[in-house]
Amino acid sequence: MRLRHIALATTLLGLLCLPAHADTRDIGRDTLPLNDGWASAGSGTTGGSGADSAHVFTVTDRAGLVRALDNGSDTPKIIRIAGTIDANTTDDGEHLDCDDYATDGYSLRKYLAAYDPRTWGSAKLSGEQEAARQASARKQAERVELLVGSNTTIVGLKGAVLKGASLQVRNAGNVIVRNLDSRDAYDCFPVWQPNTGGLGDWKTAYDNIWLTGATHVWVDHVTLSDKGHPDSEEPTLFARNYLRHDGLLDITNGSDLVTVSWSRFADHDKAMLIGSGDSATGDRGKLRVTLHHNEFESVVQRAPRVRFGQVHVYNNRYLVEGDDYRYSLGVSTESGIYAENNAFHTPGHIEVADLVKSWNGSALHQSGTLFNGYPVDLLAIHNAYNSGSERDLTADVGWTPTLHTKIDSAAAADRQVARGAGAGRMP
Repeated sequence: MRLRHIALATTLLGLLCLPAHADTRDIGRDTLPLNDGWASAGSGTTGGSGADSAHVFTVTDRAGLVRALDNGSDTPKIIRIAGTIDANTTDDGEHLDCDDYATDGYSLRKYLAAYDPRTWGSAKLSGEQEAARQASARKQAERVELLVGSNTTIVGLKGAVLKGASLQVRNAGNVIVRNLDSRDAYDCFPVWQPNTGGLGDWKTAYDNIWLTGATHVWVDHVTLSDKGHPDSEEPTLFARNYLRHDGLLDITNGSDLVTVSWSRFADHDKAMLIGSGDSATGDRGKLRVTLHHNEFESVVQRAPRVRFGQVHVYNNRYLVEGDDYRYSLGVSTESGIYAENNAFHTPGHIEVADLVKSWNGSALHQSGTLFNGYPVDLLAIHNAYNSGSERDLTADVGWTPTLHTKIDSAAAADRQVARGAGAGRMP
């Protein structure tokens, strides 16, 4: 008996002495579960889970990340990001700011003087300063645009941050991005567009993550924000906010079969655009996206805005803040948003009718919505209180979701998302 006790004690001591990481699963080998949204259709989404040992990388700086991405190659690969990686750095790791990218005589002061609407008017921009801005923008793009190829998994290790980068999945497929804090995809050289919105506006270049022509993509437990340089602190130029950020996660140009889950979108203007434009009829039959268990906090608009796509929006949590809020669900040309059991929290000046906005859209399915804890019918209220500039919407979006995880009540999902969404909160 004593020998048995000694053996048991020795076994327990051995377990206690194992390295802390010994029983930690390798999330880089995870694949999208069955039926977890549109990205599980067909062959599903496996990312780089099949990578051989020579194509598993742990990277700590921009140079290492660029090498691991291998110019967007299709070779199966797993890339683990450790620590903080700043895309605005040289190959030697020295930080670059906007002045380092400026070239050919560009300066914001000269640019504003050249294209002041009071003297330039509404003509298309041309001339020395616009050419210099474009050249400067190309220099920054060479640093911050990071191409992600097919069969790739990118995961953040504990506390991983990617600053200033635009991860771009262009015409590639089978990609997974998980457990990563991606922040401040900051554009040093926004362009003035004289005709936008009638009075002109500033347009920026970079999304934190951009899917363009991408298929079978799973984005999970990421945090996307402008942290570090919020647009709310930028000046007003030509009577418009001088925006430095575009989307947090945009899904455009025929992208298809995408699942976005358990992620946080925070402190941003235009969070998520699904679809390129009203005339992009090649998007018909594509842009099939599932959004579930995500948190949208202090997002002004596009959570999401949809054209053409069949988009399932369920069990998400919306925390609306600020006086500049515009809407959450954007119903645009030929879109089919199927919204189920979402929870909205708003200040007193925001009404239910403010949550939905439509441009040329005709349909919205909604059920199980909570507004500050009370059940509401978004569709009925939108139709009753729309401004007259928007058409009434019907409930028939032409499809019914079949690929999804368990759909909880909005109240239950609200609590789960508050605890579990975002980087660093994987179960």
